[in-house]
Amino acid sequence: MKTKKFVFYVNSLIKAGAQRVIINLTESLLSKGHQVVIVTTTIYEPEYDLPAGAKRIFPDITKEEMSNSRILNFQRRFLKLRNVWKTEKPDVIVSFIGKYNFMAILTAWGLHIPVVASVRGEPREEYYNKMQEILAKTLMGKADGLVLQTPDAKAYFPKWIQKKAVILENPLNPEFIDEYDTGERENKIVSVGRIDSNKNQKLIVDAFHRIAEEIPDVKLVLYGDGEGKKVLEDYVQKSPYKERIFLPGAVSDVKNQIRKSKLFVLSSNTEGMPNALMEALALGIPCVSTDCPCGGPRMLMEGKENGILVPVGDAKAMANAMKTILSDDELWKKYSANAYTITQSQHPDEVNNKWENYLFSTMKR
Repeated sequence: MKTKKFVFYVNSLIKAGAQRVIINLTESLLSKGHQVVIVTTTIYEPEYDLPAGAKRIFPDITKEEMSNSRILNFQRRFLKLRNVWKTEKPDVIVSFIGKYNFMAILTAWGLHIPVVASVRGEPREEYYNKMQEILAKTLMGKADGLVLQTPDAKAYFPKWIQKKAVILENPLNPEFIDEYDTGERENKIVSVGRIDSNKNQKLIVDAFHRIAEEIPDVKLVLYGDGEGKKVLEDYVQKSPYKERIFLPGAVSDVKNQIRKSKLFVLSSNTEGMPNALMEALALGIPCVSTDCPCGGPRMLMEGKENGILVPVGDAKAMANAMKTILSDDELWKKYSANAYTITQSQHPDEVNNKWENYLFSTMKR
């Protein structure tokens, strides 16, 4: 197969779901001899390491180029990004998230380079005002391809755009593919994710309050940092069970921190295809998750007997689900074994191949 040049365009390589997909795809494409360029506008910490062999470009305007005019700044950013496409001459541009999809489509216009846009979460969240909604439902039709994560996300777009859209899963992080752990588990409930209002970890604390007395030896550990951490810490300090609730922040070895846990909980108000939930399932950890839009948890859990879905924001239902799993050893074992099967259904080799085949198909159009 003739080698190709792929460009991924996103805001940064911050440790988040879309960026994890980019890193996985980059490593897979490089291993097959292709070239990969990652274009980002900013650097944030902590970020994923750039895979060996990949190139990174920052096309944003400098402080010296910055003007008091927003229109002039936009024009300069636009031209810089368009010049990247002209210089690099990629075989395909793959953009991720919100306005970066718009910029990729507009700046590549007329250059005869296929553009594949990717919406990673709930479209109503990514395109949160009327103007962005109008752009999403018109401009996306000018892309050569559109990658979505769930049928619910696909339904957001007009039928004529849906025709060029495809639903592709996230590849499972290879680090989480291991032999099924049949050893003893700690009586520990865990959650992993950015701490903010959308992830809504306060809901987990409220649910924990409802079961803490009945299950006195269980503890709750919420991994992650974010703008909501201080508020959550203050809330926990008022809890009568604060000695059993821990907020250690972001950790580098998430797999080893959670792999012996008894239960994983996702409490989000909205999600695309949550990597943290996928990774917990891959470790054979039964899960409780909100059945949140745009339906990613439902795709991973509904009918698979690997955990329990609960309504968004419902602490009572979440507590009942947590108690059901923790108090029934046979049910826990069944859910754990079923959870582990995600290592086959979401195996990175299989999912990466689906992505690559779709990207190659857009080059042929």
